[in-house]
Amino acid sequence: MKHDIGAVAHRLAGDQRITDYDFWRALKNLDNEIYRISGDHEPIPIEMIRWRMIIKKARNQRGHG
Repeated sequence: MKHDIGAVAHRLAGDQRITDYDFWRALKNLDNEIYRISGDHEPIPIEMIRWRMIIKKARNQRGHG
């Protein structure tokens, strides 16, 4: 799975159609939703955590993390 996360993050980081703001907004939305879910004492879907890792890694690869 780690290789998959790295590969997806690399592709996203290299996609110039995705702006730095798009990354920031997606990460903010995910963080807000994870916070809401945890506040409701519900399990956090693993895919949400996976996508948060991917977006963070892509932002770091662009040098904006």
